[in-house]
Amino acid sequence: MKVIGAGFGRTGTLSLKAALERLGFGPCYHMMEYLNHPEHGRLWVSALGGEVIDWDDVFAAYESTTDWPACNFWRELADVYPEAKVVLTVRDPERWWNSMDSTLFAAYRAGVLPGSPAAAAELRQMSELLMGTTFEGRVGDREHVLQRFEEHNDRVRHGLPPERLLIYQVSQGWSPLCEFLGVEEPNEPFPHLNEGTNFPELMRELSNQTSNPPREDR
Repeated sequence: MKVIGAGFGRTGTLSLKAALERLGFGPCYHMMEYLNHPEHGRLWVSALGGEVIDWDDVFAAYESTTDWPACNFWRELADVYPEAKVVLTVRDPERWWNSMDSTLFAAYRAGVLPGSPAAAAELRQMSELLMGTTFEGRVGDREHVLQRFEEHNDRVRHGLPPERLLIYQVSQGWSPLCEFLGVEEPNEPFPHLNEGTNFPELMRELSNQTSNPPREDR
């Protein structure tokens, strides 16, 4: 593990996944990756339930992480992989809330879960625990959710030495990310992926297990 993404979902996490893989820090484990590995659900359920797990059981084939559920365990991962650098993706809190409420929270409330029946069943159990541990299940309470968002970001900011942590907005593009990771900037546009405007279509595609790359996070 070389890079740990500590930012909550809807902060540019899929864009960061694509960028890290382009820079040679892949494969990168994102929530979307879980749909290809529903067997990981039991491990995440155990972790969210407070059990100690062997992180290599999940991440043996990966060099980086972003998004949920891994971002909830940034502290544990930072300790287990002490050489890994940590990227905290951030976003304007109000825009983040609006994005969450119209996409992930809406799907959660409606019980719309992507993937095969096996993946959806595992994801349902994991989602209940994830929303419970992250937001106490209060996904409709704007002030509470925003408070938890800010508290999480503050814990990360104050929990690591500056040389190990990058506080990052994907709108900043390649430069700060490449400088932090010590790699050369690619001579191509940064992958600003966007699912906010086509989230229902994305969910349908995932439910059909298509191989088309999803778009996210704006």
